[in-house]
Amino acid sequence: MQGFKKLVLPLLIAALAAGCGDDKKEAATDEKAPTQVAAKVDGTEITVHQVNFALQRIPNLNKDQSKAASLQVVRNLVDQQLLVAKAEADKLDRDPTVVQALDAARQQILAEAYMSRKLGTPVEPTDAEINDYFNTHPELFAKRKIYRLQEISIKAPKDKQDAIRTQLTASKTLNDFGTWLKAEKYEVKAAQGVKPAEQLPQEMLPKLAAMPDGQAMMVNTPDGVLVVVLADSQSQPVTLEQAKPAISRLLQQQARQKAAKAELDNLKAAAKIEYVGEFVDAGKEPEVAKPAEAAAPAQPAAAPAADAAPAADADAISKGVSGLN
Repeated sequence: MQGFKKLVLPLLIAALAAGCGDDKKEAATDEKAPTQVAAKVDGTEITVHQVNFALQRIPNLNKDQSKAASLQVVRNLVDQQLLVAKAEADKLDRDPTVVQALDAARQQILAEAYMSRKLGTPVEPTDAEINDYFNTHPELFAKRKIYRLQEISIKAPKDKQDAIRTQLTASKTLNDFGTWLKAEKYEVKAAQGVKPAEQLPQEMLPKLAAMPDGQAMMVNTPDGVLVVVLADSQSQPVTLEQAKPAISRLLQQQARQKAAKAELDNLKAAAKIEYVGEFVDAGKEPEVAKPAEAAAPAQPAAAPAADAAPAADADAISKGVSGLN
């Protein structure tokens, strides 16, 4: 039940949206069945509907947990009502910041409610659609890998990015590349980590999956470039049966995103929208990030023989990257 103790703040927001904390202070009348009231705080009723609404927002709640969860929810709602009453007594509901926050929450809730009703219940993808997605993304499934990556983040203006790419290609070792970066006084940060295919950016993954261990890839970022070095990788495939649930959820999500964009585009086309003053550029299409681009690799400090173990290659790269700090 530890997770239920963390529900106080989310319930504060959820109950405000659901109508919790009404100004009604009247006592229960004969017209309202006692079973509809879960608790009273100084005469203000907390209803079963409020409790049920909060329970619906708890993910993966099973029947065995529901009784204890409902009791904890009621306790949280009582705490919430005490705070709401005190806030109203202190006239915080008139504070400009609070008014703005309430208005923003209302706007968000209404927008989400409209889109949810417009899109309806997600349609289950067919077996053919699932099979097609499985077959067209081998890097996620049949040829899935676990990647050990070295990442070199370089802060640089756009007019310097081509020079960095050229130098990465020309460098015989990562140490050479690091020495050049230091000489050019670029701000550099290095990191490393292990990630499965599904945790990598989808625009990068196909190229990364095709790269041999030891090769580098360069990606443009908002404030510079990111050099990604594939230290090593291990095959860990996933079968169609294992992947089906995840693919089904993904295809549903993609379909809803596509439908939501189409609806929003229709609304924009029918509306008169004007961006003013310093926000005039908001009306322009945002610049699309350049996709990942594989560079002719900067080789490890000592190029391994053809039959060398990937671990040796990775160690050489790790030493090269550590020298960039």
